[in-house]
Amino acid sequence: MKIGVVGGGQLGQMMALDCLPLGLSFQFLDPAIDACAGLVGELIVANYDDEQGIKALIASSDRVTFEFESVPPATVAQIAEQRPVYPSAQALEIARDRLLEKNLFRSLGIETAPFYDVLSQQDLNQAVKEIGFPAIIKTRTLGYDGKGQKVLKSVEDAQDCFAELGSVPLLYEGFVNFDDELSCIAVRSENGDCKFYPLVKNDHRQSILHFSIVQNNHPLQALGEKQAKAVLDKLDYVGVMTFEYFRKGEQLLANEVAPRVHNSGHWSIEGADVSQFENHIRAIAGLPLGNTHSSKNVAMFNIVGKACDEVKLLKVEGAHLHMYHKIEKPGRKIGHITFVQEDDILFAQGLKDIEALLKNDLG
Repeated sequence: MKIGVVGGGQLGQMMALDCLPLGLSFQFLDPAIDACAGLVGELIVANYDDEQGIKALIASSDRVTFEFESVPPATVAQIAEQRPVYPSAQALEIARDRLLEKNLFRSLGIETAPFYDVLSQQDLNQAVKEIGFPAIIKTRTLGYDGKGQKVLKSVEDAQDCFAELGSVPLLYEGFVNFDDELSCIAVRSENGDCKFYPLVKNDHRQSILHFSIVQNNHPLQALGEKQAKAVLDKLDYVGVMTFEYFRKGEQLLANEVAPRVHNSGHWSIEGADVSQFENHIRAIAGLPLGNTHSSKNVAMFNIVGKACDEVKLLKVEGAHLHMYHKIEKPGRKIGHITFVQEDDILFAQGLKDIEALLKNDLG
């Protein structure tokens, strides 16, 4: 079976690396001639809405998926006319739009921060009156790693903000004074079977994920799974979906979802019985889902902008280096480290050792 992937970045690369042993092959549609997934499969160089590129992907793919939510839903819908493609265009349309996903959460009884739809500066001014400060204003689509958003602390910050962010549809969200951010990586098969990875706690630096640490037996695991399953079932979703929550005491507030494998799930390559990447492909290929269990101390660090000393890093027992073959650039994720260690003392020391070796350039 050949899997077509819209997008040729590191997520597509890791899908292929984990699933080539299953006897599957891969091809990728990406506008970049040096897209890193081209190292592990055929690369079709074309824009995501290019007719010839889409036809080429369809012609030699048995099933199709995508690796990030900036893919046009129209492309996914076009592919679905001729090939099974998961997740669906409908799921993508909702998950890539912050207003639509927030409304979906609310319809399912899932709590969120207060929010307001902003289509003009007048709307923004009204949001300020109703929700107040501090707040964060975000583009409804295409923003990630802090892009397309701004923290607002005063009326002065909000002045002309609609034009500043491109005069595009925005979402105004009341700031949540949360204890920590948690992710729930979930996967659902064609027949509705769902599996969930342990919750992970995330730490960000300048809006870019710095590290994630697995929270085995977290007291809010069941609640996270319940909320995730409600969304998956409502969308008749197939594949991996990632849920980001704000935890405030014993309360979970849904922040957003990603209709794909996710940075906060990279730890699963070495840290779980079956990784998020393999389980995503199993789901979209109609194969049985694998075990998501992890009984170890596991963490993941991003390598951003600048590589670290791989010789010193690999001397840390339990550390695994994953470089994406991407050119160093401030703010760009060029690799990650997964760290697995059963001994609690060695795990705590290893976290400190890895942290000291990182040379991240956040830009």
